[in-house]
Amino acid sequence: MSRAAATPNVGNMLKLSEITKRFGDRHVLDEVSFDVPHGRLTGFVGANGAGKTTTMRIVLGLLNHDSGCVSLDGKPLSFDERHRIGYMPEERGLYPKMKVLEQITYLARLRGLSKREARERSADVLGQLGLDERLDDRIEALSLGNQQRAQIAAALVHDPQLLILDEPFSGLDPVAVDTVVRVLEARAQAGAAVLFSSHQLDVVERLCDDLVIIADGFVRAHGPRESMRDEHASLRYELITSGDTGWLRQVHGVTVVEFDGGHAIVEVDGVETAQYVLRRAVEEGNVASFAPQFPSLAQIFKEIVS
Repeated sequence: MSRAAATPNVGNMLKLSEITKRFGDRHVLDEVSFDVPHGRLTGFVGANGAGKTTTMRIVLGLLNHDSGCVSLDGKPLSFDERHRIGYMPEERGLYPKMKVLEQITYLARLRGLSKREARERSADVLGQLGLDERLDDRIEALSLGNQQRAQIAAALVHDPQLLILDEPFSGLDPVAVDTVVRVLEARAQAGAAVLFSSHQLDVVERLCDDLVIIADGFVRAHGPRESMRDEHASLRYELITSGDTGWLRQVHGVTVVEFDGGHAIVEVDGVETAQYVLRRAVEEGNVASFAPQFPSLAQIFKEIVS
């Protein structure tokens, strides 16, 4: 997945600069800085209590920060500018007795849409999220996963230029995750800036263009996903061959990570060693594959925060 063509100029983004927040004597955020460009999906990951939700609430103006600056498209983010934001909190906040379409239409009206436009947009976004057959059901009658989809619809219905989603995949089954992923990708492709947090690192890895890792109130790493993978990659290769790969244990500069007959994953001490392994494997048997292995987001996260 790539949305590089949609990436705008440097000024065209949400920008957090040295945001600091204290609760009493406790530092919750310490000079947090990162960008969320339009046209890209930015994953925001960290353990519970790392500072993700506090950061999001500061962007939304729900919390004041002690120092630093939040700007959108090069200008300080004012109260009036926050109508451009769509927000989905981790806690569900819909009215349980209202019908699904009625609820989202009501929220769209609060955003300034006309009655007709609010209803049309609500039906459209609910259909995109797979809830088109549940429009007349009460919120309380929906499964927790479908309530989550309705909550996402509430954040999307006014077509915001900036989306901030706190744990949007919580409670969703794999099919629902795929549906939400497609909707968020489409929003990014249309030019929206998307910042989302999630503990489901496999989903973050699949979806995000850029990544922010926070721990103990500090941003430990941020940047494009692929650049971060390259930065933390070791010289690790997967070898699949018709011959036995036991000889790898005797090669200087090779550490065998996994081994099973003709399949092995190894770490090498340099490119020359990797080339030697490939030549030797060809001599030993038919080589089906010899390819570099990149670390998963879970591995990168563990390395950075440990």
